Amino acid sequence: MAAPTPLYTLLSQALVAFTIEFDNEAEHRLPHRTTRFGSVGRGLWLASMAMWSNCMKFVSTDGITMHELECRARARPNWNGMIRWGYIFLEPAPGDERPKPPMSALIVRPTVRGRLAQQVWEPLTAIIEQRWRERFGAAAIGALREELEAMAAQLDPGLPDCLPILKFGLFCEVPEHKKCPEAVGKLDVSQLPLPALLSRVLLAFALEFERASPVSLAIASNVLRLVEPEGIRLRDLPLRSGVSKESIAMALTFLKARRYIRVLSEQPPGKWKLLLLTPEGVLAQAQTKTLLDEIEPRWRERFGTSRLTRLAKTLQGIVGGGSAENSPLFQGLKPYHDGWRAKVAKPQVLPHFPMVLHRGGFPDGS
Repeated sequence: MAAPTPLYTLLSQALVAFTIEFDNEAEHRLPHRTTRFGSVGRGLWLASMAMWSNCMKFVSTDGITMHELECRARARPNWNGMIRWGYIFLEPAPGDERPKPPMSALIVRPTVRGRLAQQVWEPLTAIIEQRWRERFGAAAIGALREELEAMAAQLDPGLPDCLPILKFGLFCEVPEHKKCPEAVGKLDVSQLPLPALLSRVLLAFALEFERASPVSLAIASNVLRLVEPEGIRLRDLPLRSGVSKESIAMALTFLKARRYIRVLSEQPPGKWKLLLLTPEGVLAQAQTKTLLDEIEPRWRERFGTSRLTRLAKTLQGIVGGGSAENSPLFQGLKPYHDGWRAKVAKPQVLPHFPMVLHRGGFPDGS
């Protein structure tokens, strides 16, 4: 019998699917431009739900300082990207006559197009969550929320409502509470939308893993997990992991720097390269597997065996096997005919951990 799907994988694949469905709807409604797939109207450079959750959700025409926004979001936005892509602009606070105010004191305001993006993004979380209730059943989504809310209530209230943009090495990182004491207070988990609940529980798992791991959960689950003793062809990694070539390249840069992998060209030189683990890489792969096997039992003690069993069972019914062949999630992932995802190869699997990158925040690193 196949081993049960790990809890973090179920959480990840549900969150990735929700995000892609959100992004497809936003792209359909919003004038935008892309690097490779043209533009629709005179719009913003297209970005993912993460840029709503960690930035635009907190920006108003009245303005907010960069420091306050980071505290309220409990996450660090891609400031340079959001400015360059046309969503926001910065200016000194009224009355601040310093020739060069610190960045944290600058006021963030939405551009005209940024306000349009806010109008499109704001209702979409509730719209997609309602679609899930209709698709998977109100009882299933209600049960999912019940278990996630109970767990989220026991977690650090200072966690963000979204996964952070991954830093070098594709590690998760959240701002220190001591810099934002006002961000930590009572939390009404019943008011959190479904992706925020999924994100909080998943992020708590990732942070616990990464405190003891030599590699990030993103790399361990989407790359190291797939490397067999005989190796794996590099060109097969995006298809088998469900994440983009760009995110795979970032992961390989880190693994090469740590001397965990080596890449062999076909002999004689041909169309593919083979990725192999070094002895250090084999050790890191074993260590990450051991850590993952240790966390879930600890969580059963912390949150209760029955609660985690119910959560995993409910998620399993929604996620299925996580592939195009056996996951109900793929019912909602068909893009609009003019969407950029309709112009690229259809994914065959969902990632085992989201790849939220600075490139736009898309959950598969696109």
